[in-house]
Amino acid sequence: MRARYDELWGIGELAARAGVTVKTVRFYSDGGLLPETRSAGGHRRYGSDALDRLRLIRSLRALGLSVPEVRWVLDEEDAADGTGEALEGAVAQRLRELGDEKRALRWREAALRLVQESAPGERADRLRLLGDLPVPPSTAPLVRFWRGWLPPRMPRRSVDAFLDVAVPQPPEDPAPAQVLAFARLNALTRGPCPDGAQPRPEAHRTVSARGAAVLYAGLAEAYELAGVQMRRGRDPRPGEALDCFVDAYTSAYGVRDGERFRRGLARQLAVDPRLDRYWELVAEVVTEPGRRPEPTPGTAHDWLLAALAAETGTSLPASV
Repeated sequence: MRARYDELWGIGELAARAGVTVKTVRFYSDGGLLPETRSAGGHRRYGSDALDRLRLIRSLRALGLSVPEVRWVLDEEDAADGTGEALEGAVAQRLRELGDEKRALRWREAALRLVQESAPGERADRLRLLGDLPVPPSTAPLVRFWRGWLPPRMPRRSVDAFLDVAVPQPPEDPAPAQVLAFARLNALTRGPCPDGAQPRPEAHRTVSARGAAVLYAGLAEAYELAGVQMRRGRDPRPGEALDCFVDAYTSAYGVRDGERFRRGLARQLAVDPRLDRYWELVAEVVTEPGRRPEPTPGTAHDWLLAALAAETGTSLPASV
C-alpha cells in the first residue's frame, strides 16, 4: 500500500532515521536502489519502505558486498519468485575473496618477519626474492617449468596428474622460512636452465608420449610407496616400492624386468641430470618448521635409486 504524502519523509529525516548522511541517501536514490517520490516542488520524499530498504542496503554493504551485488540481491528481493540465490551467491563470493585476502595477509606478515629476522647482509637478496613473488604467491612459474621439462605430446591428463605431485601448493599460514623457500623456488624455475635446455633424464627421453604417461603414472605410485618407508625412517631396501619403480620403466619401454635390466637402469639413472635443488626447496615449503622433512618425488627417487643400486651392486655418485 502506498503511503500518504503526509506520512512521507524528506531526505534529511530519512537519513537521520537510518543513521546515515544525506549524501548516502542521495547516492542510493540516484542509483535507483531506494524507492522515492517527488513533491510538487521536486523534493525527494520517502516512506517506511525506503527506510527498510536503506537498512538492508547498509547491512549488505557492511558485509562487504559491492553496489552491483547489492543491486542483484535487491532485484531478487523485489521479484515475486525470489529464491535467495542472489544473496547466497554474493555471500559465497565475498567469503572466497576474504579467504584470499586473509591468505595474502598471512604471507605478507611472514615475509615481513623474514626480513625482520634476517641478518643485515642477507636483507638485500631476500628483498629481491620477495619482490619477484606475488602475494598471494602463484605456482604459475613452477607449472611452466615442468610443462617445458615433460616429454612433448604427453596426454593432458597425465601432465595434470604429474603437476599435482611435482608442484607444491603454498602453505596457507606459512612460516618465514617457508616463504623464503617458495621465493627461491619461484626464482629457480623462472631462471635459465644450464646450457639453455631443461635437464630431462635420458631415461625419460627414449619413451613415446604414451610411454611417458605410463612411466610417470608408475613413478608417482612408486614415490608414494617409498614415501611411506621414508616416514618410518627405513633405509633404502628392495620391496614393493622398488618393484613398482622398476615396473614403471619396464612398462614404458615394453621390456621385461630382470637383473640385467635393473643394472642398466641403475647405471643410467646414476648419471642422468638431477633437480636436487628444486626438491630441497619443495621439502622446505611443504614441511612444517621443526618437523622431519616430508618426502618429495625427488627424495623418494633418491631412496629408490639407492635401493636399486644396492640390489644390483651399482656405484652411485656421492651426492645421491
